[in-house]
Amino acid sequence: MATASKIHLEASQQPEFYVQGITGDSAKTASELLQENHEKYHIFFNQDGFHNHIVHHLLTIFALKATPDQIKKGYDNNTSYQRPPVPLHKKIVDDLHDPERYKTYLGNEKSYHDFMVFFQAEIEKKGWENVLNEFVFKGDERADDMLDCIGFLHPIIHLGFGVEFRQPAIIAEALAQAAVHDSWTKPLLIGAEEAAKSNGADPKSTKTVVELLKDMQADKKLKAAPQWKDGNKIRDGILKRAPDEMVKYAAQYVISEDQLEEKTAEMINAAVYYTATAQHPPNQVKFDFFYMHCVNCSIFFSSFLHASFLTPATKRRLLEWKVRNDLTMYVSRGSPDLSLSHITSYKSSQDSSWDDIIKRANRLEDDGHTSKLIRALANGEKVCKGFEDREGFLVKGDMWRVISNMVMDSVESGGPHWVRGCGFEEAWEKIPERESARL
Repeated sequence: MATASKIHLEASQQPEFYVQGITGDSAKTASELLQENHEKYHIFFNQDGFHNHIVHHLLTIFALKATPDQIKKGYDNNTSYQRPPVPLHKKIVDDLHDPERYKTYLGNEKSYHDFMVFFQAEIEKKGWENVLNEFVFKGDERADDMLDCIGFLHPIIHLGFGVEFRQPAIIAEALAQAAVHDSWTKPLLIGAEEAAKSNGADPKSTKTVVELLKDMQADKKLKAAPQWKDGNKIRDGILKRAPDEMVKYAAQYVISEDQLEEKTAEMINAAVYYTATAQHPPNQVKFDFFYMHCVNCSIFFSSFLHASFLTPATKRRLLEWKVRNDLTMYVSRGSPDLSLSHITSYKSSQDSSWDDIIKRANRLEDDGHTSKLIRALANGEKVCKGFEDREGFLVKGDMWRVISNMVMDSVESGGPHWVRGCGFEEAWEKIPERESARL
């Protein structure tokens, strides 16, 4: 049984997208290795806050029916650069029970272990669903501080895995990760929320995400806000040079509770659309590293949609924040041109079926980003199928499989696997040309 301190997977689990035939041996191997990671390694693998992706990788390929050997190989390939957890401070764990003291430790990476032990105890006492509603979704100052940190972007991915696979220990990791994460998006996310209310934004007249992407790309000030030299192109670019413009567009996206199913599908479709179509011929097809995270995160909103412990109001708020994050992420990489022709004209040398695409992803040696993207795309096809005739759904039919072939072809073609900042010419300088362009 999975607990706040023990990871336990079952072959019979049914996450949002999985491949039939997961074996007990794969469940056992994944459980044991995830437990070792939980006890042995920090959530960040270096002092710069780079994230340990072992949980994401192993749970993804487990769901994609990886063999025990593939799961073990995925783990072994990513342990050499991990670091051990920092020592536990019992006094800090005790302090965290005081809301005023709790605030003083937020954002301090050295307190990760303390937060994790604190949240494990809270989960054991109250249940993980109640802990999430109290510490993240309650809507008070403490919860909004956590929601701000958890929503951008790795903490919510980690939390999503914990919720989807019903693993309280991974949820405790996610909460601790969020508690020590950078917090700088509140002016955007809370600002957009407040602006939407004051402007009387109406869900019935909300533009589609694709329409908002077009509007933002046409805004010269917003397009110029992030610059190649910026270390953090949202914090140091958009929020410094065009914060009002970004809030203005983000605030236009509002939904109602009775739209949750369709709008979840639209969010997935739009994230895939701009991630797949932001290409740069004659360079090889490559997917932007940052856009890819918006797609990888999208599958968990299927979990949140189906979660009985979340109120409709919480689900609505979460989805609005996700879309506002996605809109901001699009602008942050230079608002690149988007064209469906990059998908519709694509010719894969392998043209793999979905089964073969998934097998290719399970075999690939990386840190899990590719397999996560493939699983999110497979989920997107399933979720969006019933909405393909609606406005704002540009990715449809066999495009999902074509995009997945594009992904696998791009990472199997050699390094770099991803482009970082696809709307900037500088990002493509080290990306090789396509074979056809050199003939």
